[in-house]
Amino acid sequence: MSYVPSIGLGGYAGWAVLKRTEATQKAAFDNQSSVKRDEDYFREKIGQVTTPEQLVSDRRLLNVALGAFGLEDDIDNRYFIRKVLEDGTLTEGALALKLSDTRYREFATAFGFDLAVPKTRLSDFPDKIVSQWKDRQFEVSVGTVDESLRLAMNAERELSKLAGSTMSEDAKWFSVMGQGPLRAVLETAFGLPSAFGSLDIDTQKSMLKQKAKAAFGDDSVAQFAEPGRMDALVKRYLLRNQVANMGSGLSASSVALTLVSQTALAMKQ
Repeated sequence: MSYVPSIGLGGYAGWAVLKRTEATQKAAFDNQSSVKRDEDYFREKIGQVTTPEQLVSDRRLLNVALGAFGLEDDIDNRYFIRKVLEDGTLTEGALALKLSDTRYREFATAFGFDLAVPKTRLSDFPDKIVSQWKDRQFEVSVGTVDESLRLAMNAERELSKLAGSTMSEDAKWFSVMGQGPLRAVLETAFGLPSAFGSLDIDTQKSMLKQKAKAAFGDDSVAQFAEPGRMDALVKRYLLRNQVANMGSGLSASSVALTLVSQTALAMKQ
């Protein structure tokens, strides 16, 4: 039986439970026999893989490889994934460089099949990929209980990574928009309408910056390297998400009372 994370009531209160018990729950998740089997298989076989074709031909290896970057939904898109890996990131016009979702660039860079010696041959390569894969798979398991918490965990990791990068602020915002799960968190946290995604890309960027400025007094992605700002963003997202989910059939006062109770509970945990 698969491990089922414990998150109490879910939502913002569940987030507090998850953060308090994450290390213990993560250890229990990693200790599952199914996780260990896939980890052992990857460690045993990946050093023998020297081409993209070899990787995409082994579904079990590919599942771990893609899962380490949150790309597991592409497991059946073998030609596309092979092209991403074959092109790599060193050549102008490479497929990964054209895609707005920066996870493909990270994926291609990590495997380095466009190098003289692919990174799969490096001794520490399995450790890096397996660690990322287990982290992501734990998030997937959290999502089976409460998808909003999975998105919050993803945002915490990916936004922190972008915040600390050397890219320009505009490039960081475009990267935010290119990652669907991360984008969803920002759109909900800032109360943007469903039609937001149909706007011109530069208009979207400007609106996100305006919303960030209004909410936090700063329009940069870099601000989220500060734990307090990240916590405030996650809280804002989870509470707004709860409002949206509870809104139908409940009075405004009932929704407000529930959120106040959830917030008070989260602060105690």
